Amino acid sequence: MNRTTAAGRWRAVAAATGPADRATAEAGVRSAYRSAGLAPPERVLWADSPLAAVTLLQGLTGAGRSVRDEVRTRPWAEERRRLHDALGPAGWAAHWQATGARLWDPTRSLADRIRAGVTEAAGADAAEVRLLLLDAVLGQHDAAWLAAFDGHGVRLAGLATVAEHAGWWWPYENAVVICERPVELHRDEAGRLDRGDGPALAFADGFALHAWRGMPVPAEFLAGLAHLTPERIREEENAELRRVMLEYYGYDRYLAASGARHQHRDETGVLWRIELADDEDVVMVEVVNSTPEPDGTHRTYWLRVPPTTRTAREGVAWTFGLRPEAYEPLVQT
Repeated sequence: MNRTTAAGRWRAVAAATGPADRATAEAGVRSAYRSAGLAPPERVLWADSPLAAVTLLQGLTGAGRSVRDEVRTRPWAEERRRLHDALGPAGWAAHWQATGARLWDPTRSLADRIRAGVTEAAGADAAEVRLLLLDAVLGQHDAAWLAAFDGHGVRLAGLATVAEHAGWWWPYENAVVICERPVELHRDEAGRLDRGDGPALAFADGFALHAWRGMPVPAEFLAGLAHLTPERIREEENAELRRVMLEYYGYDRYLAASGARHQHRDETGVLWRIELADDEDVVMVEVVNSTPEPDGTHRTYWLRVPPTTRTAREGVAWTFGLRPEAYEPLVQT
C-alpha cells in the first residue's frame, strides 16, 4: 500500500464510529500478546466508553500488572528504529511527513480531550484515573503511528487489528479491558471537535464531550445558543464563551443589532468597532465582492481583524499578511 493510501485508510479508522467488531478485536489482542511473547489474557472485558473502562478498572481484581510496554511501547520503538535505519534520517522524515504527520495533530488533540473529559468526570478520583489512563493503548487514536508502520511491522499486526475494530484498550497480565468506539463524532474542517446543537463526541453510555470549533464548552451553554440576544452576549462574563456566542450569532448580525461604531471607510471597505467590557474590541471590515452573484446581487463579507486596526485598508491587508502600504487590490474583494 502506498503512503497516501495508508494515510487515508488510517484517517478513516481514527474517525470511525459505531459498534466494535468484538470478535476481531479480541483476536487482535491475542495476536498482540503473542507477538510480545506473552500468554493471551484470561479475561476480556468490554466497556462502552473510556470513562466506563476506568470505572471498571478501579474495581477490577486479579488483573496483574500492566503489560502496555511489552505489547505496545517496545514493539513500536523497535519498528521505528528499524525503519529509521532502513530509510535513513531524511528518508524517515519524508516517510513520516507523508503518513503519520498528516494525522498527528487531530488524533493527539482528540485523545487529550478524552483524557481531560474522563479525568474531569472522575471528580475526587482524578489522581487515580490519571494513572489508569497512562496504561491505555489508544486503539483507533493511535492512527498516526499505525499509518507510518502500515505494511512494515509484522509484530504490530495485532495492534493494528484492534485499532481498526475497537477503541481504547488496557492490557494487563491476566485481563484486558476494551472500549467500544464513539457513536458520534463531529469535527470542523480543521479536524477540531465542533458542534453547536449537541455533543461533538459521544459514546453509547452517555459519556460525551461538547465543543465549539475545538474549544470545550458546557452542554447547557450550547443549549442556550439558539436563543441568543445581543444583551445576553454582552452579559456573558467569560470572554472565551462570549466569542463563541459571537461566532454562532454572527458578527454581522451582532454589529447591526448592537449599534457598532463606524470607524473608517475607504475604497477597500468599511471598518466597524464594538467595544466590549473586560474583553478586546470586536473590529471587523465590511467588504463587498465585486463579482456579482447569479441573481445580480453583490455579496457582503465581514472580516474579523485585530483590535488595533485603525483603517479598512489596514484590516484587509492584514488578512493577506501584508502591510497597508503594500496592499494594492486590482479589484474590490
